[in-house]
Amino acid sequence: MTTELLLYADRLYLSPFVMSAFVSLHEKGLQFRMPFIDLGQRAQHEPEYASLSLNSKVPMLVHDGFALSESSAITEYIDEVFPGTSLYPREPRQKARARQIQSWLRTDLMPLRRARPSTHLFSHVESVEPLTSEAQDAAQRLFAVADQLLAGGFQLFEAWSVVDLELALMLNRLALSGDSVPDHLGQYARRHWQRPSAQRWIQLPRASA
Repeated sequence: MTTELLLYADRLYLSPFVMSAFVSLHEKGLQFRMPFIDLGQRAQHEPEYASLSLNSKVPMLVHDGFALSESSAITEYIDEVFPGTSLYPREPRQKARARQIQSWLRTDLMPLRRARPSTHLFSHVESVEPLTSEAQDAAQRLFAVADQLLAGGFQLFEAWSVVDLELALMLNRLALSGDSVPDHLGQYARRHWQRPSAQRWIQLPRASA
């Protein structure tokens, strides 16, 4: 199997879902091209892109003609097809737990995600509104689950996983906006934010909207 790879990204490189796929490809040491899709111009709905992606979303991975969208499907595909750094635990129960955490981070905590969008992660924000009560409740749930999962450690499993990146990203929605985050969780988030593959994404030049 060859490694002709395309990762379609949002034009402003603000999507945490594209970041997850981007980091996964770098962790595997893969060469890829990254065309961008202008979401502001609704380019994701152009017939050629929409027919490939099935759901008109980014990211989309194209590997030798096989197109796949939904970032968790992409990261799992990358992990199964390409050798190198494991993106998920290999032990079945740990892998199931990793996928559970990943799914929870993507489908819950909506008030927090609305109050602290990804623009707070990848571009300078002068000031932010105080968290709503709903967002504060979501933040406390995030802290409680992270505490339980990490139990004072600095990664979720015996080895790094892509889910560490995604948990750190959610915590950094708060930390990088100047919100209070428990010290040990802030340290965890900073540790995984400094991983070289994550820094490659963070340091991408970003155009204005």
